[in-house]
Amino acid sequence: METLNKKTIGEYVAEDFRTAAVFKKNKIDFCCRGNRSLEEVCEKEGIDYELISKELEASVQSNTNNSIDFNTWPLDLLSDYVEKTHHRYVEEKSVILQQFLSKLVKVHGGNHPELFEINQIFNSVAQGLAAHMKKEELILFPFIRKMVKAQMSNEKLPQAHFGSVENPIDMMEHEHTEEGDKLRRLAELANEYQPPADACNTYRVTFAMLDEFEQDLHKHIHLENNILFPKSIELEKVLAKN
Repeated sequence: METLNKKTIGEYVAEDFRTAAVFKKNKIDFCCRGNRSLEEVCEKEGIDYELISKELEASVQSNTNNSIDFNTWPLDLLSDYVEKTHHRYVEEKSVILQQFLSKLVKVHGGNHPELFEINQIFNSVAQGLAAHMKKEELILFPFIRKMVKAQMSNEKLPQAHFGSVENPIDMMEHEHTEEGDKLRRLAELANEYQPPADACNTYRVTFAMLDEFEQDLHKHIHLENNILFPKSIELEKVLAKN
């Protein structure tokens, strides 16, 4: 594992998404906080470095990889994928989850007061992500597509009103961290999405959907923070030399 020691958590997952399962099992954030080294995380969280290193090595040597290698995708295609897959997922599931959570608060809030805060947090996440995704769709992603087009046609890249692409990316990463922190708090309140013994079917379905929502957001943020954003910054630097 010597070659892996210098990589950040995000770089592990960007190179092979199978490693994400190892980080998830060990409760290591590979999306919003993917810029930390493995040694740093193990020391801070009290995790056995040698053991997790072996788990990571085993995961990348397995022959069960059916995942897509997003690390090789053109940046305009990756932007399209994030928008049409993950953004649409958030838009669709947010509405359904808000309806379900509202119902749970009314029916089960008396016996499970934590549902009030869970509902409040999710409404905040849904609102925050809606505004966040619009900024990506209207400002950042179109500029990334312009950069790809400029590179392909060997043209000069027009100056963006926001200056360097690093400026909106910094904002997007900050917002990723904010929403990720909210969902971590929500998961704690929801007992890691394990419904209580008296949960009805709607209760169980809602918690399962919340779990799925968080996992999808992890993939969503990973694709941006660990692949799309750093490669966009590098592309801008290359174009600036032309």
